[in-house]
Amino acid sequence: MKQFNVPNIYRSGLISAIKQHRKQQDKLKKDFTPTLLDFGPVQIYLARHFGFCYGVENAIEIAFNTIDANPGKRIFLLSEMIHNPQVNADLQERGVQFLQDTYGRQLIPFDDITPNDVVIIPAFGTTLEIEALLESKGIPTHKYNTTCPFVEKVWNRSEQIAQKGYSIVVHGKPKHEETRATFSHASSHTPTIIINDMAEAKELAKYITGEKAPADFYEQFKGRYSKGFQAEKDLRRIGVVNQTTQLATDTQAIADFLKQEIRSHYQLDDTTIGERFADTRDTLCYATNDNQSAVAGMLETPADLAIVVGGYNSSNTSHLVELCEQRLPTYFIDSPEKIISREELLHCNWQTKETTLVKQFLPQSTPVRILITSGASCPDAVVEQVINKLVNFFDADKTVAAVEANFVN
Repeated sequence: MKQFNVPNIYRSGLISAIKQHRKQQDKLKKDFTPTLLDFGPVQIYLARHFGFCYGVENAIEIAFNTIDANPGKRIFLLSEMIHNPQVNADLQERGVQFLQDTYGRQLIPFDDITPNDVVIIPAFGTTLEIEALLESKGIPTHKYNTTCPFVEKVWNRSEQIAQKGYSIVVHGKPKHEETRATFSHASSHTPTIIINDMAEAKELAKYITGEKAPADFYEQFKGRYSKGFQAEKDLRRIGVVNQTTQLATDTQAIADFLKQEIRSHYQLDDTTIGERFADTRDTLCYATNDNQSAVAGMLETPADLAIVVGGYNSSNTSHLVELCEQRLPTYFIDSPEKIISREELLHCNWQTKETTLVKQFLPQSTPVRILITSGASCPDAVVEQVINKLVNFFDADKTVAAVEANFVN
C-alpha cells in the first residue's frame, strides 16, 4: 500500500514500532488480539488496528502539500478535512478557512470565492451540485480533491447497479457529509433514498410489501429521497450501499432484512432474488472493517474499562465506542486533556455528543487493565499522549520508552 508523507507531529514512535511489529508477525491480518503494554500497576491493551487509514493519510498529504504549493493564495476547505479536531485546527492555524461546517451550513458565502482561490474537497467527498457550483466559479474541483478512494468505490458501485435498473437504498447518517455526497452521486443515476437504521429499514419494507400506502411514504421519508421518486414503482427493485463508516453488522442486517422482505413478497428463491435485489457486496472500507474487527478481538480480553480516542463528530469512532459500551465501562475522549486527573475524566456521549465529568473512572485496585483504540482520523501521536498521561498516574515498573524498545527489531 502507498506510503504517505504525513507531518511528523501526527506520528508516534511507540505506535509506529508496535504497528510495524504486529505487521511483521501477522502479515495476513488474521490475528485480532490486542497488544499488551505492561507497565506493572497499569496494563494497556492496544487494539490490533486503529488510527489513520489510507483515505485520511491521503487527504492530509494533499492538504499540506497544497498549502506549501500555494503561498500567498487564499486556501479554503469545503468543510472539515476529516473529523479530527487537532488536524482541522492545524490547518486553520496555517491559514486554511472552512466554507461550510460538518452539516453543510454555510460559514463563508460561495459568492466570496474567486478563480484565484484554492478550494480543497475533503475526504468525505462532496455533492455534484457543489462541484458544479465551484466549477462555474472557475475552481477546478479535481485539482485538490482528497475524496477517499473507498468512498468513490461506493459511488462506482451505485452507478453499476443503477445501470441495471435498480434503485439505491443508502444506509447512512442523513446529515453526514459522506452520506450527502453518496446520495447526490447515486441519485444522478437512479431513484435513491437514505435510511438511518434498522427501524427505518422496517418502515421502508412496509412500502415494499404494500402494508403502507405509497402516499404516506413522502411525508415519512421527507428530505431523504431523490427528486421524482415514485414509491409504488421505485421500490420494486433495489440495492443497498452504505456510508463507509457504518457498523458492518448493521449494514449487513439491513441488507439481509430487506432482501428477505422482497423474497417473501415476490415469492422468489435464491435463483430469482437477483431480479429484485441487487448483489451490492459490502461497500464498507477496509479500515472500518479492520478497526471494528480489532475492537471485537480486543473485547475478548478481560479489562476494567475502555478508552476510545477520536473526534466527537467522527462516525467510525462513535461506532467503536458503541461496540465497547456493550461489554464494559467506556470513555470517549478527543484529546489527553480530557483526562483531568487520576480521578476525573470528561467523557463524550457518542449519541448526544454531550460531555459529562466522570469521577473515579480508574479503579483503585491494581493492576488496572485498560483497553484503548482510536478512530480512523485520530493521529497516533494523540494515542501515545493518552498512554503517557495514564501511565504517569501510576508508579510504573517501566517507562514508555522501555516498553517501546520491546517492539523495535
